[in-house]
Amino acid sequence: MKAVTKALLAAAATAALAAPILAQQRGGERLPAECREEIMQLCGSDRAQLRACLREKYAELSETCSAQLRERMAARRGGGQGAGGGARVGGGMGQYASAKISSTVVYGQDARQQVDLYTPDDAVGDAPLVVFVHGGGWQIGNRSHVQAKPQHFRDAGYVFASAGYRLLPDAPVEQQAADLGAALKALRAQAETGGFDRDTIVLMGHSAGAHLAALVASDPQYAGDAFGAIRGVVLLDGAGYDVMTAAATPTMELPTLYKDVFGTDPARQKALSPITHVGGKDAPHWLALYVAERPGSKMQSEALMGALAKAGKDASAVAITGTDHGRMNRELGTEAGKAQTEAVDAFLKRVLG
Repeated sequence: MKAVTKALLAAAATAALAAPILAQQRGGERLPAECREEIMQLCGSDRAQLRACLREKYAELSETCSAQLRERMAARRGGGQGAGGGARVGGGMGQYASAKISSTVVYGQDARQQVDLYTPDDAVGDAPLVVFVHGGGWQIGNRSHVQAKPQHFRDAGYVFASAGYRLLPDAPVEQQAADLGAALKALRAQAETGGFDRDTIVLMGHSAGAHLAALVASDPQYAGDAFGAIRGVVLLDGAGYDVMTAAATPTMELPTLYKDVFGTDPARQKALSPITHVGGKDAPHWLALYVAERPGSKMQSEALMGALAKAGKDASAVAITGTDHGRMNRELGTEAGKAQTEAVDAFLKRVLG
């Protein structure tokens, strides 16, 4: 039933986009620029191919963009809610619980160089800080793509932060990692007003964000003085921890992505591979979750965790069944994502107390 619902919603969405998606829509409204950018990154700008592409890849859109599409669909029909009576596409569990942004920390001049903080009302300054790094192939995505995570981690007593960073083609991966290091430094400077312990930080990332989190937590050059505050790392279905292997493996899901993002210079691929830096000043505690049916993520996650464990760190790789790459992230903190939620919660409780 879920598959049928998902297919029907995708078809409805693409039908609702019969008017050019990048052009004016009913009532003079357009999709927000970030959503249009995301769709173009996913499907290109050829309107003749747009519908077919969205039918195939609709589930890969961020929650924010898919929700905006549903709103446009409802507006075109004259209704008050999106497709499926407000249900999230592909999730089968209704709207996500939401939390309001408590404050935003600006750490650079670019609009993406900002971090949104979600602070529990009763925070007294000693709560651990969970910093989330969004995915998007190092090219798309936004710090607003947090779904149920802020509410879930706030309820558990943590301060939650979602870090923005510059993207390709404007900023290469080195600068993206440097952005995250700068974000950590800026956050620590705001710890007192943010209600968290500046020396107790867990980095969490999904997909490309998992690679960046692992890189920042294994190579101290990016976070500098803030590196020692990284107590733990949670990686959600990443597959770029060993860039050299990923770029050279034809069976990887996106074999050309790594070459496009990291180039073909072996020295650069090595420098940007978290596994290369294992054995140095790595963060002490690691958890890598991967979709059981994704061999590339399994291989890369187990290789990185194995190397960290051999180097004396607390590190484990855990397979999650019954999910996919996008849902691993989107459903974290919900009943539908119970397996990954319980794994992350148990890790945080053990590491942070």
